[in-house]
Amino acid sequence: MTRKDWLLLFALSVPWGCSFLFFKVLGAELPPLTIALGRVAIAAAVLGAALAAAGVSVAPFTRHWRDMLLLGLLNNAVPFSLFAWGETLVSSGTASVFNAMAPVLTVLALRAAGLSGPFTWNKWVGVLLGFAGVVVLAGPDALVGSNLWGDLACLGAAGCYALGAPVMARLRHLPPSGVAAGQLISSTLILVPAAALVDRPWALPAPSLRAWGALVGLALLSTALAYAVYFRLVARAGPANAMLVTYMVPLTALALGNLVLREPITLNALLGAGVILAGLALLDGRWLPQREAT
Repeated sequence: MTRKDWLLLFALSVPWGCSFLFFKVLGAELPPLTIALGRVAIAAAVLGAALAAAGVSVAPFTRHWRDMLLLGLLNNAVPFSLFAWGETLVSSGTASVFNAMAPVLTVLALRAAGLSGPFTWNKWVGVLLGFAGVVVLAGPDALVGSNLWGDLACLGAAGCYALGAPVMARLRHLPPSGVAAGQLISSTLILVPAAALVDRPWALPAPSLRAWGALVGLALLSTALAYAVYFRLVARAGPANAMLVTYMVPLTALALGNLVLREPITLNALLGAGVILAGLALLDGRWLPQREAT
């Protein structure tokens, strides 16, 4: 990776780290499905307009509408809603650490779909460390009260990203920016009836300026801009290098939660993040020699 690639990587960790802060702010005023709908609808409009201005045809994406709908469900609609709800029960920093499990679960999903190579000892140990980190992060209070449901929601969101990985693999031949716009449009179509039936957003009290600012930031900064940077990084450095951002997002989110929301950074969060990141380092394969499993 070049110096510019590393700068893009650090730049990407900021908007994705901010998303957990925005979810926390919005959760105090809006229900989860409405938050998720606002995020994807605004981002879809921005990315769609950008593609139209660039003269990109939507024909290749309409031919893959089933995969686009599935991707919109797994990469946007369900995980965004789960994080929005989960953060009403747990801190933004905790949610971001659970999000770091996505690469660990992705390895298992690709393995189950027959899309990964043979597992090395590093990968097996990395997966086990990832789950051990979740146990440490959750702590002894996870099995009682609302913490359990918040933890499960955030972990379920990470699992959705993992289930979306095989679908992404089927669409690798399409322009990445178009796939991003396609999944955002699809998730908007999914969330419009869901939010209308469950939340009835037109009957909700008007959000404050603070909430509007968080929603616009979530849609433009943490979604539209973040996708643009991410897919540019994938094109420059490859998906494996782009995945390194997962090492940085929890650190950004924990710091923002502490500085802006005054959320305490618990020992469990630090230890859990450390164990999960150690597992990611083993899965990444660049930090230690790979050893074939027998």
